Amino acid sequence: MTLIYKIVPKALWREAEAKGRFDGAPVDHADGFIHFSDGTQVRETAARHFRGQGDLLLVAVEAERLGDALKWEVSRGGALFPHLYAPLDPAGASFVVELPLGADGGHRFPEDLA
Repeated sequence: MTLIYKIVPKALWREAEAKGRFDGAPVDHADGFIHFSDGTQVRETAARHFRGQGDLLLVAVEAERLGDALKWEVSRGGALFPHLYAPLDPAGASFVVELPLGADGGHRFPEDLA
């Protein structure tokens, strides 16, 4: 099992839970897919794109459950990143946790993040 991660504003995720479908954040809409990171990438993603932002959630999803709609594509620094070319069912998340800010403006991830 491979967990991949989406950092998402809490209000946007709660809205998706209510309607049973997550279509992505504005950056996802602009790029035509839902951006994810693997466990080795997600901290850098948070630092680059979400530093200082509060009210975020970390959503974990089993990559294998997403089927052919998930593509691993070259992105930042030549690394392969998971991109989902379909809506995500919020009920299929493995877990969803708060992603609190530390005093330094960086996010505090769960210690057991895979």
